[in-house]
Amino acid sequence: MSATVPIIIPAYEPDEKLIKLLSEINTAGFSPIIVVNDGSDDDVYGGIFKRAENDYGVIVLKHAVNMGKGRALKDAFNYCLVEYSDLVGVITADADGQHTTTDIGRVKAELMEYPDSLIMGCRDFDESGIPARSVFGNKTTSRVMKSLAGVHVSDTQTGLRAIPANFMRYLLNENGERFEFETNMLLATKAEGVPIREVDIQTIYIEENKSSHFHPIRDSIRIYAVFGKFIVSSLSSSLVDMLMFALFCRIFRRVQGLPVGYIMLSTILARVVSATYNFSVNYKVVFKGTENKWMSAVKYAVLAVMIVLLSGYGVTYIYRFFPSVPEVLVKIPVDCILFLLSFWIQREFVYK
Repeated sequence: MSATVPIIIPAYEPDEKLIKLLSEINTAGFSPIIVVNDGSDDDVYGGIFKRAENDYGVIVLKHAVNMGKGRALKDAFNYCLVEYSDLVGVITADADGQHTTTDIGRVKAELMEYPDSLIMGCRDFDESGIPARSVFGNKTTSRVMKSLAGVHVSDTQTGLRAIPANFMRYLLNENGERFEFETNMLLATKAEGVPIREVDIQTIYIEENKSSHFHPIRDSIRIYAVFGKFIVSSLSSSLVDMLMFALFCRIFRRVQGLPVGYIMLSTILARVVSATYNFSVNYKVVFKGTENKWMSAVKYAVLAVMIVLLSGYGVTYIYRFFPSVPEVLVKIPVDCILFLLSFWIQREFVYK
């Protein structure tokens, strides 16, 4: 049974390193090869793409203007899904000479063995001679992605990936037109239940990676904006909860005959208001829940009851030792700990 695994190379203003890579890929016998000309100036770079077509039989897809790496990849995905009925998946590689045919072959072999997994060609950033911006950017993003999204990847920005066909279909509608698309792809594995497998590859940086079109500040802002919605939702919900808690404490502090202590009652009422707000935002915006909304609501309600009881009893217990401290100041550290627990449970179980 035949199986097609195209090599996709997005290229914006490439140089001779692209031609060298194509020659090596052609010699290694990998095909088909698809290069996306992402709006490069024809007068300056047109000859390189012509050589790619004429000398190496490359299929060149062309953008009239620079549309970004994410758009280039999605357009190439669509082309492959339409053209190849026996498509197993694709391999993406960068045009700047950082990926060897040996590593491309290893990533392809891993895809053939695990055709439902996203295969990541991962570099070792503890090696010497790696540009500082690459070390900092990759390690920081890996830590953030692990802690906030629950996605474990040692090299989040590698361009050498093998992407299975079914996952490609999903990614056609994934957000992101530029470098942030590669981060969104990793986050999507969580939502879609796509396993991630890592393959060790050589760490190659040519001329301190000067040819890279990745801009650390500008593009990192785009990438970390993916996580911003997590923080905004949580902080705004916490603010609503704190304001409601302070208001209810003021109302019920001197009320006699309450069925529970005024701190517990204030905690419950404040959490009802903030939880309703938080669930709506989290389901629609933050986690983009894939489970039935009512099922998620039931799970969220159970979690909310657990959290509110832990918060109420926790604050009540600790307040006994610090009666002169405002209740809100006791509540803040307690709820910070519960926030981390709640976030993990929501991400893993409530919204999936």
